[in-house]
Amino acid sequence: MRHILKVIKLFLFCSTILLSTTVFSFSNGYDLWLKYHIISNVELLENYRKNLESVYLEDGGETLDIIRKELSMGLGGLLDETVSFKAFDTAENQLIVSKFGTLPEVFKNEVKMDLLKKEGYIIKSIKQGNQSYVLVTANSDLGLLYGTFHLLRALKMHESLDGLDIKESPKVDVRMLNHWDNLDRTIERGYAGFSIWNWQTLPDYIDQRYIDYARANASIGINGTALTNVNANALIITPQYLEKVKALADVFRPYGIKVYLTARFSAPMEIGGLSTADPLDPEVIQWWKDKAKEIYKSIPDFGGFLVKANSEGQPGPQNYGRTHLDGANLLADAVAPYNGVVMWRAFVYSEHDAEDRAKQAYTEFVPDDGKYRDNVLIQVKNGPIDFQPREPFHPLFGAMPNTPLMMEFQITKEYLGFATHLVYLPKLFEEVLQSDTYQKGKGSLVAKVVDGSLNNKKLTGMTGVANIGTDINWTGHPFGQADWYGFGRLAWNPYMDSKEIADEWLRCTFGNEKQFLEPVKKMMMESREAVVNYMNPLGLHHIFDTSHHYGPGPWVGNLSRPEWNPVYYHKADEEGIGFDRTKTGSDALSQYAPELEKMYADLDTCPEEYLLWFHHLPWDYKLKSGRTLWDGLGIKYQEGVDQVREMITIWENMKSYVDSDTHHQVSMLLDIQLKEAKWWRDACMLYFQTFSKMDFPKEMETPENTLEYYKSLKFPYAPGIRPRWD
Repeated sequence: MRHILKVIKLFLFCSTILLSTTVFSFSNGYDLWLKYHIISNVELLENYRKNLESVYLEDGGETLDIIRKELSMGLGGLLDETVSFKAFDTAENQLIVSKFGTLPEVFKNEVKMDLLKKEGYIIKSIKQGNQSYVLVTANSDLGLLYGTFHLLRALKMHESLDGLDIKESPKVDVRMLNHWDNLDRTIERGYAGFSIWNWQTLPDYIDQRYIDYARANASIGINGTALTNVNANALIITPQYLEKVKALADVFRPYGIKVYLTARFSAPMEIGGLSTADPLDPEVIQWWKDKAKEIYKSIPDFGGFLVKANSEGQPGPQNYGRTHLDGANLLADAVAPYNGVVMWRAFVYSEHDAEDRAKQAYTEFVPDDGKYRDNVLIQVKNGPIDFQPREPFHPLFGAMPNTPLMMEFQITKEYLGFATHLVYLPKLFEEVLQSDTYQKGKGSLVAKVVDGSLNNKKLTGMTGVANIGTDINWTGHPFGQADWYGFGRLAWNPYMDSKEIADEWLRCTFGNEKQFLEPVKKMMMESREAVVNYMNPLGLHHIFDTSHHYGPGPWVGNLSRPEWNPVYYHKADEEGIGFDRTKTGSDALSQYAPELEKMYADLDTCPEEYLLWFHHLPWDYKLKSGRTLWDGLGIKYQEGVDQVREMITIWENMKSYVDSDTHHQVSMLLDIQLKEAKWWRDACMLYFQTFSKMDFPKEMETPENTLEYYKSLKFPYAPGIRPRWD
């Protein structure tokens, strides 16, 4: 009877497939990449059902309960069957999920656990007699959870169970999100609603979103979250808020996620009643030790502190004539007894320093290389300025071999059209990670610095500034979810290919239809270059309108600090355009390895995508194409606009593969992107024309409005603005 019912169910399913077109339902996007729809390939579905008749899952604590629930949802949805959990049964084809220590003896010789880290796992297909088994094993409950998510992802992607032999361990230790969330629930650089942390109702009300957030992060290997803005509020480490933080930590713990907090350097004065925050003052030292003890008593697995100091008006050790080394080591000593870490941000620049802003972090941190405590990570942005659409990698990655450096990417799109532009960021992340620092000769990739393999670092980390908010789909733009997903995958393995990640996300989010996957994957992979072209081509950078960073503002030059003004970065004049960072200019190039300095300084070998980052060149300078620099700028701006038009065409052709609501939402956002790409092209080229005095290239469309019109646009309520720090 059981087999007859299966045949009837299969017949009805096949009939449904034959009578309808495959439409991928994104729904409202809340489920992210974790929807579990029935496998659409009938033959594969039956193969999965045959090989996964039941599940053996060892008993245990909260994490194993989560695995049981995930398998019930995942296998139940994918196979359209109620999952049968049983003891080990030699009469059935089973999925075996068990730590190595409690694994049925018959399987222990089938796997080699050597070199498998605590969070690592093995997935393996095993034949024994007439029976087939799929084994997920690890050295920890958390490893089993990660392995379970990997297996479910493989099933969603329609991968064969035959010959499965996967051995995975994370290459980076601390893989975390930085939330720039404020206690009033506003989010600095947040474009997807308000903060999901409702401090008013915590600790007594646990929103389901907190649980779903933890689940989503665990599914991609993220194991840490910094809950609050780097422009920190000292109240977060007061008893009133620590009990709220504890409630979140308790939710996240079974998912392997540690909580971190931003430490305001002046906290001993603001909430501690001291007269100073001098890091060498004995009372200050004791205050931080007492505060750490208080936190760890409440949250034993508290991850540690994230600090922004002496940058953009934030307090720090330099207020007392001390160094970043003094400040970082102060906090490191406070959390060291509890295995906590300190992430000290290298994003520093001062209005009192006339040096090229791109050089200041190097100047302040390199002299103390190797002197930081073992539990300090220097957190370095991917580029030397500020999350631009394209930057060369930060010179610190090639200059501090004796200090662990933590990569900081921005997932939220502060400089890439907020949450309205489709820009696939893992392509940007990959470009940075695969850059060669030449620190130890050719092949010294940034990825090798980040994962510690270049200099044998014991502590490693990668963080992403989150794009998560209260919007029903978490990220505002549906495709913004791919950036969160891709960051997690690259934090686990910085050598992954961004195209492979795009394929994973599309299959897990929408489905496996090739006619949909290939064109949409192409659209995603080309989207980052498109935004570079229509915003900052040929090495231009930071020409965004100030404060909110929404839209172009290359004409702004009246702000009190020079490095807040776009004119500081493009330096356009009647002679030409670009920032000279060679020896004839700021000499920022000397902070890179000699091989890179030579390549970028020589106009014959400098890649054109960084041309105006490193050189100030005349308008009639000849590019490799034979066209003038002026023409090249116009052509690039136009190319960016045309690339968005191509994205619109591709998406329009996907209408039959995506539910109508999702298709319409993305279509509207792409229309906004096209409108704003034209705005960028027209405003920038009209402004730069006032210096070049040259006609627009024939390839470029005529601007739609006047320069005066673009200059008149104001956006006082653009989302994500933070106050200016004086």
